[in-house]
Amino acid sequence: MPRYFFNTRIGDEVLRDPEGAELRDPDQAWEVARTMIQELLRDEGDSPHLMTAILEVTDQAGEVVLEFPFSEALIAPAEERPTRH
Repeated sequence: MPRYFFNTRIGDEVLRDPEGAELRDPDQAWEVARTMIQELLRDEGDSPHLMTAILEVTDQAGEVVLEFPFSEALIAPAEERPTRH
């Protein structure tokens, strides 16, 4: 399985993930990134600079697979939004 690294970018500073995680594909990496951000915001929600942070997911070659702004983790994906009846 491929290994993905979850690096946090806040402004010009990058906090590197030295271990990463073996995941089946980029879709699972997106799910893990969203969960990580939501947990961090829940635990550290009083830090306003986190809302401008980005979780940058890279593969083993260092290529960016996805960039997930922390602010977007607060928006429920379409399949999770409650329906209106």
